[in-house]
Amino acid sequence: MKRKKIAIVLAAMSLMLMTGCGAQKEKLKADTPVEKEFSEVSVHDPSIIEGEDGSYYIFGSHLAVAKTEDLMNWTYVNQGVKNNNTVIPNVLKEMKEAFEWSQSNTFWAPDVIKLNDGSYKLYYCNCKGDSPLSCLGTAVSDSVEGPYSNEGIMLKSGMSASEKDEDGNLYQATTDPNVVDPVVFYDKEGKLWMIYGSYSGGIFVKEMDAESGMPLESGYGEKLLGGNHLRIEAPYVIYNEETGYYYMFLSFGGLDSDGGYNIRVCRSENPNGPYVDSMGQDMKDCKGPAGSAFSDATAEQYGTKLMGGYKFTWKEGEEGEDRKGYLSPGHNSCLYQEETGKYFIIYHTRFENSGETHEVRVHQMFFNEEGWPVIAPYRYTEESAEKLESKQLVGTYKYINHGRDISPDMKESEELVLNKNNTISGALEGTWELSGDYNITIKTDEAEYKGIALKQWDEDGKKYVMTFTALDSKSGVVIWGSGLNAID
Repeated sequence: MKRKKIAIVLAAMSLMLMTGCGAQKEKLKADTPVEKEFSEVSVHDPSIIEGEDGSYYIFGSHLAVAKTEDLMNWTYVNQGVKNNNTVIPNVLKEMKEAFEWSQSNTFWAPDVIKLNDGSYKLYYCNCKGDSPLSCLGTAVSDSVEGPYSNEGIMLKSGMSASEKDEDGNLYQATTDPNVVDPVVFYDKEGKLWMIYGSYSGGIFVKEMDAESGMPLESGYGEKLLGGNHLRIEAPYVIYNEETGYYYMFLSFGGLDSDGGYNIRVCRSENPNGPYVDSMGQDMKDCKGPAGSAFSDATAEQYGTKLMGGYKFTWKEGEEGEDRKGYLSPGHNSCLYQEETGKYFIIYHTRFENSGETHEVRVHQMFFNEEGWPVIAPYRYTEESAEKLESKQLVGTYKYINHGRDISPDMKESEELVLNKNNTISGALEGTWELSGDYNITIKTDEAEYKGIALKQWDEDGKKYVMTFTALDSKSGVVIWGSGLNAID
């Protein structure tokens, strides 16, 4: 009899302990599966700009152009390099010089900016692909959709030894740029800048004429980072007036599904640098060892990694058993909506078991208490960050640590529990705290992650869940969480 009483007491104590820590049975399915409508497009290297009609346009490689009103449903404006398009009519004739120089039949990642006079400037680039034989030129239009008229080549790279480069020297692929992947932007003073480059000698910056959109001086400009063929490309810069920093996003690794493409960020108080990562490292020191090529072991030490390949794995009892992870997300642009105060990151991604098929994705982006960007785990579905209470965050999460590596392997989720008593169990041990409206801090013995929590739509689970995204600035590591519990 005594043993039975002891057992009952122990069971009760155990239940009380579990309740105190927040252990509870999660509702793995929504009462009714939550569906969202999307119209997908395959635009590689999407660069976003707002058009005169309030729609958003993305310009990508191979002269792919698409537009949207809600950042969820896209329609094509043009697909492919062909003469019968409205963006650049007679493109094969118009851009003949660029095709001939680069020994190419297509375009690579462009950028479009609206100049002070209301015209739109298209910065296009062509590249042979297996070498830095490339050119970067401009075209202009009165409308964001075109038609654009070619203005000619601005910069060339990959010259033979018999031809001087843009700086008047012999071209050196280990130190000079591959003149592709431009981003053009106005700084807070109204000055115009172009940052560009891919692999080869690194990422460079040039000051441009704010009225014409053309270079103020000849030459390649100043180097910001890279060299000796580090796999770093696709710079994109956005200014945050609240933090006072210019943020440069970069893609590290290779763009193929097995290339380990990942998105990183650094920042500067000046548009032309120096840029530093969250660990305080000057990005100018990010360059490959002498005589090396594609030294990912060197590159992965620099830049704050925001996201790489990942997968929120299925748990029995959920919707979406047959789900595909994201592979090689990268070559992003960013958007700030003045009317909503929201920031977005726009990128292309490949998918698990889908070859080189790729699609555009848009995620909301936030800035944590230390002024560093963090990306919401799920694609944007018109959600907004709202004031939360601690009890709303208690529960089990699918946890992803994006790490710092450049790898083709997806980061697959583990289980993490945010307990009622503000402790953490599962994949991490430590504490968590909600502050302000939605700021979250997750502490372990080794790290302190700062970010935000928000309710999002789980695209595979067909339910709304609580999520978090947070960065440990000292290590440059981002973690994500996706709640198991279906919420209203």
